[in-house]
Amino acid sequence: MGKYILADRQELTRYAVEGLILQDDASSIIIRISDKAGLVELLKEHPCAIVVLDYTLFDFVDIEQLLIVSERFALSHWILISEDLTPDFMSRLVYSTHQFSIVFKDSPLWEIREALTAAVRHERYFSQRVLESIINWQEDDRHDSVLTATEMEIVKAIAKGKTTKEIAEERFSSIHTITTHRKNIFRKLGVNTAHEVIKCAIRSGWVDPAEFYI
Repeated sequence: MGKYILADRQELTRYAVEGLILQDDASSIIIRISDKAGLVELLKEHPCAIVVLDYTLFDFVDIEQLLIVSERFALSHWILISEDLTPDFMSRLVYSTHQFSIVFKDSPLWEIREALTAAVRHERYFSQRVLESIINWQEDDRHDSVLTATEMEIVKAIAKGKTTKEIAEERFSSIHTITTHRKNIFRKLGVNTAHEVIKCAIRSGWVDPAEFYI
């Protein structure tokens, strides 16, 4: 009987993952959680649990905080299921710990099943796209991290707490265009969340800390 903690704020994803888990073992215990504090409390009760986490939609500040929590509960195993993660982030997880498996929400169903099966055996699993992403990133010497003027303006807007929709309206652009810019910014900075963008912008002196909201 496995114990799973679903740390994902998307109801459809939670429902789908629950279905996959129960198909393999109907006696599994599945607990839903919506924030980091609740996750830590649950791990105190179930230190050997398998955590299914969407990092980009959860309230972890950065990868360091995620690693600290995972190391605190060394018997736990984690499966990251997100829409997108930067190669730098995934590479750090791969080489920092053996507790994490990584797949994407658009991965083939068999890959997600493989990740769940591997977690039960306390083994790691990485989807083909994850491995290709890391290998290509490591082989690419360019790692162009220079933001364009437009990207810099969007970074400042993100730091002021503006949503993608608000930024699009202010710039007379489509939401799709701003979303593309955001993905490029995240890739260039090697981050996965808006909070990490803000931290990077402050460290680099691109924004005044007094002008943004976390």
